Amino acid sequence: MLTKTDIEHYFNAEKNESLLFICVGIAAIVLALVFFFYLKKHWCKGAAIPLLVIGLVHLVAGTVVFNRSDKDRMRIVYAYDMDPSVLQTKEIPRMEQVNKNFLVYRYTEMACILTGLALVLFFIKKTGRSFWVGLGAALALEAAISLTADYFAEKRAAKYEQQLKEWSQYPRKTG
Repeated sequence: MLTKTDIEHYFNAEKNESLLFICVGIAAIVLALVFFFYLKKHWCKGAAIPLLVIGLVHLVAGTVVFNRSDKDRMRIVYAYDMDPSVLQTKEIPRMEQVNKNFLVYRYTEMACILTGLALVLFFIKKTGRSFWVGLGAALALEAAISLTADYFAEKRAAKYEQQLKEWSQYPRKTG
């Protein structure tokens, strides 16, 4: 059965994971800049591209989630007591969409891992193609980090959605 503590736990964990995404994003961006401007090897220049692009995605997504988690937590905890219908009419559909999005993320991340590994395997023994090896290695690494983090986020979101649905089956008084 869903409790206010469960809601708090879900949104606090979401916020903590978004902080991890922010840190990973910043680290990837810094590494990309070092690779591109200081090391300047072909492998490093190739690796810099996915590090920069996916690092920016991690930074932006992490920042957006971090900034909205507390507001969402307070809104849902308030609704839990004061207007439980919000959980059924708004929060459950929102979580259903969140969980559908995780499926898209998973397949996109898996495709990036496979593409990155294919680039590494195809170009690793070819002379003068280290740019592509670096690009593939960094792409696979960044996608693997994303897939791992999203795995835990998806499990947490599925549990929260299930708790919401079970809780919503019981009639509540509003106000």
